[in-house]
Amino acid sequence: MSPVRRCSRTACGRPAVATLTYVYADSTAVLGPLATYAEPHCYDLCAEHSERLTAPRGWEVVRLAAASGPTRPSGDDLEALANAVREAARPQERAAEAGGGGSRGGDPRSSSRRGHLRVLKSPDS
Repeated sequence: MSPVRRCSRTACGRPAVATLTYVYADSTAVLGPLATYAEPHCYDLCAEHSERLTAPRGWEVVRLAAASGPTRPSGDDLEALANAVREAARPQERAAEAGGGGSRGGDPRSSSRRGHLRVLKSPDS
């Protein structure tokens, strides 16, 4: 079995580049970039068949633009990542804010704490 998905059209063995989905309630055919994984009610199409696609009379074809390349992180993404790294670098301050850290003043079921993970005692013991 080849890891490359092929065009769903009969007798076409070219690699798929787009996914076709029908929205029956809206009488719309949606053609977009190749889906992450194959769905049973979607059709993968090669470049030639996706360009020549027509819809039944009375239906509309919506063509979603494919990304021209890998997307770059935005400024907000980079700032969120930097804030997460700063937060992870201050575990002592977080433990002090949470009420003294560890299992002493908190949940009576917890037995030990290691970083952001906590081991809980069994309710039977």
